[in-house]
Amino acid sequence: MDTIKHRTVEVNGIKMHVAEKGEGPVVLFLHGFPELWYSWRHQILGLSSLGYRTIAPDLRGYGDTEAPGSVTSYTCFHLVGDVIALIDSLGVEKVFVVGHDWGAIIGWYLCLFRPDRVKAYVCLSVPFRPFLGRDPKIKTVDGFRAACGDDFYICRFQMESEFARVDTAYLFKNILTTRLTEAPIFPKGEYGNGFNPNPQETLPSWLSEQDIAYYVSKFENTGFTGAINYYRNLNINWELTAPWTGVGISNVPVKFIIGSVDLVYNFPGVKEYIHNGGFKKDVPNLEEVVVQNGVAHFNNQEAAEDVNNHIYQFINKF
Repeated sequence: MDTIKHRTVEVNGIKMHVAEKGEGPVVLFLHGFPELWYSWRHQILGLSSLGYRTIAPDLRGYGDTEAPGSVTSYTCFHLVGDVIALIDSLGVEKVFVVGHDWGAIIGWYLCLFRPDRVKAYVCLSVPFRPFLGRDPKIKTVDGFRAACGDDFYICRFQMESEFARVDTAYLFKNILTTRLTEAPIFPKGEYGNGFNPNPQETLPSWLSEQDIAYYVSKFENTGFTGAINYYRNLNINWELTAPWTGVGISNVPVKFIIGSVDLVYNFPGVKEYIHNGGFKKDVPNLEEVVVQNGVAHFNNQEAAEDVNNHIYQFINKF
């Protein structure tokens, strides 16, 4: 870890913290919620040793990257704008992109808006259509409705106060180790079943107390508002992307990796979308779908070596 370099880059009007290691073709890693560049620590070390320049930023509102105060500064255009400015700062035309969770969504938007900057895309956990191009205000069971719909707390109210009800270390242990296969529910005024109603007393082998301490140190400093603001823009993102209604990803080679007990994989309709032709229809250059048996949502950490191998096998073709 000591060999990973850290620096700050001016992108799209904000200062962005970037972790990097290695030389060669650029692999850009985009983290999810509630994570940091640190979530890619295994991939940074693994891929850099195989001849790649690995880049992992703290995204807007996270960690050591600036967090604009306005909720509307977290739309999909702001997030993709940050990524494009980061790529520009690297002095390259195209990069390999690897995204997980919200980073996966940003990766899809990047491929949709600027496929000219992406050599190939490895997407972890979140497939294309169920999370883009659908009005989240509609009362359908699509996963995000369960987390962010009108009946729940995360978008309309102050989810931060719900997170503040529990110890930050407990919260991260709860989230990162969950085997829950249903959308987390946080009804207004109570913690609900949260991410993991039955957490284990001991951490799994792939997650250490040192890892938890790093996340805690950053989020106790920044809070969760920047991260939650991504969800608060779901409705406006749907409105802003109306010109892309019905448009898929046609110009970028894609590999998709998901765990069999990932809560996203088990959302109603997602397995059918992935395996019954819908995903391939939306993403014609989807070359491979990998389902990791027994692996949950944070597969880049839980099954790091397997994920590294899959990434390398795919991008090494280009």
